[in-house]
Amino acid sequence: MATEDLIEIKDYIKKELDNPTATVNVINKIIAKYEGLKQFPLMGVELSTKINVQTDFRYVVSGNYLVIYRADHEFVYIYRILYAGRDYLKILFPNEVGIDFQEE
Repeated sequence: MATEDLIEIKDYIKKELDNPTATVNVINKIIAKYEGLKQFPLMGVELSTKINVQTDFRYVVSGNYLVIYRADHEFVYIYRILYAGRDYLKILFPNEVGIDFQEE
């Protein structure tokens, strides 16, 4: 899904916003952010510290986008790249009822 998300982001910025320069900049920043996970796989925030659902998803922020991933001993798995303004909790957990952010 992450590949499709990246293509969707690229197409949206390029076609809807008619800004090829921004397209290149945003995509390159997102790629650089998730490439950094190779060296520091645990640099992202644990999503379960922010919401009331137990999960091993982590995320890093790249501008207006969230790179949602999981890391194990050997690999980093990029699951989604989502616009932070979207209801990404419902996208990630479509079957959860009453999912919400935890109070800090």
